[in-house]
Amino acid sequence: MNVHVGPHRGGASTRFGPTSGSDDTGSTLLLTIFFGAFALVLVLVVVAASSLYLERKRLFTLADGAALAAAEAWSLDDVEVGGESLVVELDDADVRRAAADYLDAASGRFTDVELVRATSLDGRSATVTLRAVWTAPLHTEVLPLRVPIEVTTTARSVFR
Repeated sequence: MNVHVGPHRGGASTRFGPTSGSDDTGSTLLLTIFFGAFALVLVLVVVAASSLYLERKRLFTLADGAALAAAEAWSLDDVEVGGESLVVELDDADVRRAAADYLDAASGRFTDVELVRATSLDGRSATVTLRAVWTAPLHTEVLPLRVPIEVTTTARSVFR
């Protein structure tokens, strides 16, 4: 009996994997470039969204201060005794003037802040609406350059 041990000569391949001859070299580089660009765009969007959120919060804080100043735009001559409490009737012109004066003094950090409305709807509280324009920190084709922001807040003076 003669047993032949050696290289197999048959139709089956001893090589593992596909035998069609396709080569996947370089596909990892394309995926790396794509995901790197995607990560960069994602970081830019997060930075811009954070900047927009913080700008809105700052504008809201400025509007709160303007509404508080406008709610206290009365003189002692305007105070009336109503039942067991003191009542103040706010005048729209005084509310607008007080809000504008506050904005002139406090809006040094903001650019293009517009006082849209400052009024007293019920004669006791002051409602102030401000508008500003946010500009993206990094200007790209993906992000808009300018977005308008508008906030409204109400304040009231209370005697105790």
